[in-house]
Amino acid sequence: MGSFKNYNGSSRPKLKIKIFKIGAEIMTKKIFVYFSLVVLSLSSTQLSQATPLPQVAPESVGMSSERLDRITQTFQRHIDAKSLPGVVIRIAREGKLVYSSDIGWQDVESNIPMAPDSIFRIYSMTKPIVSVAAMTLVEGGFLSLSDPVSKYIPLFKDVRVGLETLDNDGLKSLQTRKTRKAITIQDLMRHTSGITYGAFGKRTLVKEKYLAANLSSLDWTLEAYANTLATLPLVNEPGTTWEYGRSTDVLGRVVEVVSGMSLDKYLNETIFNPLRMYDTSFGVPEHKHDRIAENMVDIKTGKKINLIDVRKPMRLFAGGHGLSSTADDYIRFCQMMLNGGELDGARILSPKTVTFMSTNHVNKNISNGSLYLPGPGYGFGLGFATRLEDGQSVWPGSIGEYFWAGYGGTYFWIDPSESLTVSFMSQDPYRRNEHRVLLRNLVYQSIIK
Repeated sequence: MGSFKNYNGSSRPKLKIKIFKIGAEIMTKKIFVYFSLVVLSLSSTQLSQATPLPQVAPESVGMSSERLDRITQTFQRHIDAKSLPGVVIRIAREGKLVYSSDIGWQDVESNIPMAPDSIFRIYSMTKPIVSVAAMTLVEGGFLSLSDPVSKYIPLFKDVRVGLETLDNDGLKSLQTRKTRKAITIQDLMRHTSGITYGAFGKRTLVKEKYLAANLSSLDWTLEAYANTLATLPLVNEPGTTWEYGRSTDVLGRVVEVVSGMSLDKYLNETIFNPLRMYDTSFGVPEHKHDRIAENMVDIKTGKKINLIDVRKPMRLFAGGHGLSSTADDYIRFCQMMLNGGELDGARILSPKTVTFMSTNHVNKNISNGSLYLPGPGYGFGLGFATRLEDGQSVWPGSIGEYFWAGYGGTYFWIDPSESLTVSFMSQDPYRRNEHRVLLRNLVYQSIIK
């Protein structure tokens, strides 16, 4: 099948294929006819989406149609109970799409149904993409993991570690000292830099500094943003503790400095365009605004969390949380990684680099910090949590699989042992952890051989 692209108008066609229960040959013919008609009905200026992965009957790659249908049923129940607005899910095995669903609501308040090409704020699922971008520079000989960050952002040469002390009256005060070692590029990629978010774990005087710095604003340039982070005290000595924070934002600035391009341009040229991820970007252009998924009022609190306004042009290309994407785009990224760095003739990384990134880089001398998000049984590689052993996590998986997620409700994982990739998109920050466990359980129970 040749490439096809989505119509961006409000009445865009929607292909809702829940499970491919018929023969692969018949399915292929039907899909080809459908998209041929769509393409013929659209002008070339209306075409803009990536080629989907090839579609097959689940049984042809060892998965059960009947069991996959439980995914649709389960998430429909949550949508009906108003605990979830809607989802778009893609599951592929052996490089073939076996499950595709778009159910529920793209925008509950506006009564807009979810669609195959709905666009989601992916928040921290930006991090693996920017990590891959950095590794393309490593592969090109322009960057090394052992390089100090100060080589590219000089203000990091004087970074200091924050220390809380108590005076005679028992009052806390913040002192700082020079770091014993420099922050390296590896530290940025594995979250051992000492840079924090401030909002997670036990509140400290150091974290208060981060919260007071207005780092959640999108009015920064990435250069100014990274330079400001260099002036804040570290929560830990570099290389000693896994601490989730704004390290990948700094990595994004390193990519800019080394490449001589803005981060958005570098991602477009090295990852998005080669992989045909045409709906992945910082901010969403105006002609795609009707495709943006929104969260809804939480039924428990009666409140609605304000998410990033992706309708406005972005000034800050935040490498840790700034991208928007679709389920189809992101599973192409996942499939590229599963394929050893290549998809449809576009090679992004070498197989050895992919293996290196998905291998644990958090050794026994590195502590877990205040909130270890990879969870029990997982280490952390270069941009991904990676499974080290079974029997520790509350969800199923395979040793060697790797994943990450986004604050807004998005999630993905890549399981080389099962030749499996999963892309889950929802705009629901309230019960995202619950939904991830559900999805894991439902996907693995559908594998029958």
